[in-house]
Amino acid sequence: MRFRFQRLFSYCPSKPRSPLLRVLVGLLGLMLLVLLVVFGLVIGLGMLLFAAVRRLLRSPARPARPQEGVIEGEYTLVDKPTSPLGLR
Repeated sequence: MRFRFQRLFSYCPSKPRSPLLRVLVGLLGLMLLVLLVVFGLVIGLGMLLFAAVRRLLRSPARPARPQEGVIEGEYTLVDKPTSPLGLR
């Protein structure tokens, strides 16, 4: 049995023949598009607002500025690995 890919990609829904129905379907599609755009904007702005409020509430007190020319940091002393051949 042979499967024809042409059937899979050749589906083309027809527009309604009535002019009034065409306008109504077009308006319905336009309303759906506007609804999705507004919904996306509301969700995006809500996420940005949430991140801003969270950043304001979690901002730690800034430490005092170090003196000019002083570099502060933490370090850990790590032993050198021994050579597997015993050369050093």
